[in-house]
Amino acid sequence: MSARDTDFFERVWEVVARIPLGKVTTYGHIAAHLGSKRAARTVGWALRAAASSPLPCHRVVNRYGGLSGHAAFGGPHVMEDLLRSEGVTFSGDKVVDLSRHLWEPGEET
Repeated sequence: MSARDTDFFERVWEVVARIPLGKVTTYGHIAAHLGSKRAARTVGWALRAAASSPLPCHRVVNRYGGLSGHAAFGGPHVMEDLLRSEGVTFSGDKVVDLSRHLWEPGEET
């Protein structure tokens, strides 16, 4: 991993640390906030690298609200269970209700 990648990962982690309880954001929202609109996949790599950390990585979903990062949490239901325990509701099968729970980086918490 290059120094540039490390810097980007650290910036991703700083954003993830600020996601409020009961809210989620998307890989793309984080990438756009960091000035790299097309780096959503790299955001995912940063989250995978931080999966065993205390960061609330489970609060990051795909652009549709889907739970695409569940593999990093020890099983398909762990990510959903963590979000539900924080009051996050779902509008479909493993799809977060983004109209109620989306947090955009840069918003006041």
